[in-house]
Amino acid sequence: MEEGTERFLEAVDDRDFGAPSRLPGWSVAHVVAHVHYNAQALTRLARWAATGVESRMYDSPRQRAAEIETGARLPARTLRELVRSSAVELEAALASLSDENWRAEVVTAQGRTVPATEIPWLRVREVVVHTVDLDERHTFDVFPEPLVEALVSSAVRNRLTRGEGPVLALLLTGRATGDVPLPPWL
Repeated sequence: MEEGTERFLEAVDDRDFGAPSRLPGWSVAHVVAHVHYNAQALTRLARWAATGVESRMYDSPRQRAAEIETGARLPARTLRELVRSSAVELEAALASLSDENWRAEVVTAQGRTVPATEIPWLRVREVVVHTVDLDERHTFDVFPEPLVEALVSSAVRNRLTRGEGPVLALLLTGRATGDVPLPPWL
């Protein structure tokens, strides 16, 4: 989580926030705002785990979208400061969790009930995928292969769980030896 966050933060340092990202209709500023507000949302989950007081990631999908739109209009310097401070805040909230807190159940934005131990993985997915979303200079090649495989597995599993079916094709390349066994969920 820390490495992925640092890679994301480094990637936004010299970025033109008005430039288009790889996400249709989103500028780089939209991606950065999304990652910032995601850190705040995950911090709410960490606090929920710590206190037992329910604190959802977002009030609604509309509220989440409005945050991103508002954040994308902030000056680049302000948005850079916010995305950095929210990352630090999330890290501190997670560091403060006790063993018991880590086992507490929270609810994701998709409505899944998960133990707090999943919060770091939720963040890893966001920072890694959205680093690549920034522009064509960033690819999954810079991340460890097992991490990328876990991201692909997670994405496919989530789509199938939501009933969206296998609507994507995977091309596995760069393997050093032999055949790659198919994951058990395929």
